Amino acid sequence: MISVTEDLTIPEIDQISITILMDNSTDLLLTNSEHAIRPTFVRNGKVALPPPVAEHGFSALITIPKFEQGTGNSFLFDAGVSENGVIHNADIFLIDLSKIDGIILSHGHFDHFAGLVNIIKRISSSRKASTDNIDVFTHPDAFLRRWEIFPDGKRVKFPILDEQQLQQLGARIHKSTGVRYLPSKESPLLTITGEIPRETSFEKGFPYQYTEDSKSEKNLIPDPLIRDDQAIVVNISDKGLVILTGCSHAGVINTINYAKKITGINRIHAIIGGFHLPADGGIYEAAIEPTLKEFQRVQPDYLIPCHCTGWKATNRIIEIMPERFIQSGVGTTFKFSS
Repeated sequence: MISVTEDLTIPEIDQISITILMDNSTDLLLTNSEHAIRPTFVRNGKVALPPPVAEHGFSALITIPKFEQGTGNSFLFDAGVSENGVIHNADIFLIDLSKIDGIILSHGHFDHFAGLVNIIKRISSSRKASTDNIDVFTHPDAFLRRWEIFPDGKRVKFPILDEQQLQQLGARIHKSTGVRYLPSKESPLLTITGEIPRETSFEKGFPYQYTEDSKSEKNLIPDPLIRDDQAIVVNISDKGLVILTGCSHAGVINTINYAKKITGINRIHAIIGGFHLPADGGIYEAAIEPTLKEFQRVQPDYLIPCHCTGWKATNRIIEIMPERFIQSGVGTTFKFSS
């Protein structure tokens, strides 16, 4: 059981921008709204080519306007599922990844880290000082060697996040299981939740996942909880919490409840990211209605399902809470301010 042993209330900020650099869909016909700035497919009177790509992965650029001098206001959250997808989209949207202050990994699944190596290479090649390493913030379990074993006995070995390779490329890796403040505890702008307690009855993790022991891949240990799953939380002045998730393997409701607990703030302004509710005919699909019931109880101002949420769950959100739904898409910048 994870416990909170100190006052972790985070200060208010005036604004956050979250730009979706990778998601499962792209739509250049979406129109702007109060909180969503959509990418244009026209530039200088011509169709902007090549277009952005969408993949089964996730990545978002977090930017918080500085309220004082210094760095620590721009972070990349996850790195997509292909080697160059995030870089491709960042170039199209004229985003200079070398300017970010760090990279945060939601968890150690390949659809969230596969682009990390080339992103670090891009950043390292753009920075002049060889000692100017890029900070990577993650849970220790993100580096586990993982497998999926299906009910029929079929085994699939997952790609591995190679810690030594990242360090050789110029990454300075910060591992933590608990709550972390960025850029620092003394001057926090955002909070990483660390491990999220599992308290609901309907959010069951990933029961088909196993982990190799330290000696042999022949001995696989059940690893259903995905303890490295973590989220980002900020506190918008007069509005409440904005919560950014990767896959919500801990459960999106568990994530919301823990964000409220560690901040001492009950009002939820927006929840954005993967909610992991695919219509699989099993535990995830069974969790859709209980999750929607909790969403209605929590009453967030905005719900922005991305990546692994699934079309059935997304459509149910639209049906039940249409005024709170905002569609995601590669290149969209979501802005929330006081």
